[in-house]
Amino acid sequence: MPQTNTDKSKSKNIPNIKRMAKIGIFTAFLALLSQIAIPLPGGVPVTLQTFAVCLCGYFLGKKDGLCSLCVYVMLGICGAPVFTGFSGGFYHFLGGTGGFIVGFIILAFLCGMGITENENPIAAIGCGIAGIAICHLLGVLWFAYVSKSGLMAAFLAASAGFIIKDIFSCVAAYAIYRAIPAQIIKK
Repeated sequence: MPQTNTDKSKSKNIPNIKRMAKIGIFTAFLALLSQIAIPLPGGVPVTLQTFAVCLCGYFLGKKDGLCSLCVYVMLGICGAPVFTGFSGGFYHFLGGTGGFIVGFIILAFLCGMGITENENPIAAIGCGIAGIAICHLLGVLWFAYVSKSGLMAAFLAASAGFIIKDIFSCVAAYAIYRAIPAQIIKK
């Protein structure tokens, strides 16, 4: 029996459905890891968000990683409890962590950009570390603005204690990405 146009369009949509499912799973994973947090006096908690953001980028690539982070941020803006402490709402962008939330989008994109067909581990990790640097820069600038403090004070309060952890998170995310066979990732 010949295939009808409806059957053909359904088979063409299967890759899109798989792609959307992967984006959704990683978005949910990011929301889950965002809840694992250790509050600190400076107002910026230690979380597993950076690790999850890097995983999104490395596993999904630059386009889908970016999409996953945009979905995560939009859910948070709309009030879904995806941000640290099961919280959500636009006011998070007005607080001390707003710059980091925006920086996460860039971080996922850059991690995904480091993944290519002829993958070079140094380039992949380097792209991730560049993303961390941009994320921290945006976070410090925004924290300084919100807290009405100088850049050095903002850096010490919101960034200095987290940079090593975030670089380690990036390397660990890449190691996990590399440890999982490509056949599983590409399915």
